[in-house]
Amino acid sequence: MDVSASDVLAAQARLRKYLDVTPTHYAERFGTWLKLENLQRTGSYKVRGALNALLAARERGDDRYVITASAGNHAQGMAWAAYRLGIPAITVMPRTAPDTKVAGVAHWGATVRLHGETYDEAKAFAKELAEHNGFRLLSAFDDPDVIAGQGTVGLEIAAAMNPDVVLVPIGGGGLASGVALALKSQGVRIVGAQVEGVDAMSRALKGDRSLVDPRPTLADGVRVKEPGYLTERILRDLLDDVVIVREAELRETLVRLALEEHVIAEGAGALALAAGKRVAGKRKCAVVSGGNVDAGVLAALLSEVRPRPPRKPRRRVRERLPLPAAKQPPLPAGLLPASDAPSPRQKSAPSNIRKDLPEELLA
Repeated sequence: MDVSASDVLAAQARLRKYLDVTPTHYAERFGTWLKLENLQRTGSYKVRGALNALLAARERGDDRYVITASAGNHAQGMAWAAYRLGIPAITVMPRTAPDTKVAGVAHWGATVRLHGETYDEAKAFAKELAEHNGFRLLSAFDDPDVIAGQGTVGLEIAAAMNPDVVLVPIGGGGLASGVALALKSQGVRIVGAQVEGVDAMSRALKGDRSLVDPRPTLADGVRVKEPGYLTERILRDLLDDVVIVREAELRETLVRLALEEHVIAEGAGALALAAGKRVAGKRKCAVVSGGNVDAGVLAALLSEVRPRPPRKPRRRVRERLPLPAAKQPPLPAGLLPASDAPSPRQKSAPSNIRKDLPEELLA
């Protein structure tokens, strides 16, 4: 199956009724705009893809039970979407999933099954349940409807500002693929961010699809052993670069976000911003993909991590340029344009006075 920019536009039309546009915020100390998906329903962008997939299935007449595997955010998005649409949903989550995410799924009435220690083990179990019971298995990232839903993040960024670079965290690649489909035709550079030792997509784009167990990381939302195949194909064509972030950089960025910008993000949510300092751009925008951080983890980070003070900002003088002629505000009735108006100190001579008269007669 394939997905295109037109599918992203169709997803935006579907989701407009259910989801509000999340804000953009300029993080001055980072010199980067932030797309605050941590303020999205269920605290993550994942609800976009889940809801779009359920709505698209309903349009096709597919009324099967839905089952999905997730480290937490996709499961919460699926649970909320299923609750809103009155559709039964089953989520399989690894036992290592944060308690806040497990509680969030149960809150919206979805059935929660805990299995395995990693996302990939949970995914294998969800696939087995789907085959035995005739459920629809919905991938957290490698599904056309999910990718199209995530791409609406890019459309909202383009509507809010005119970026030249957008930084996106990458796990399985669903968000990066959707944003790339939405923005690449507008000349925007798309840069992915992964954690050192949790870089399955980066290796896949280089032709290495060997299954390597990802390291433990603060960014549990992108801890994927096997990236998507559809997402790999899209990113191979549209992604400009991938930045690998060290774990220490990620921890420091998360703490700085909380203390300096008052933005609470989970590990994966701070990943794109952590990669931003290695990417040049006049108008950079980093997607803060989620804010479902465990309270104990956040408390430990705030007590242990001492971020370095930011560099002293450079003073910048911004010139106010005149508006283009087409956008000049209309003048009130009876006023002349400034270029044609006489100076207050100079009075124009009446047009009916002869110019060949002596100056003393004209005084």
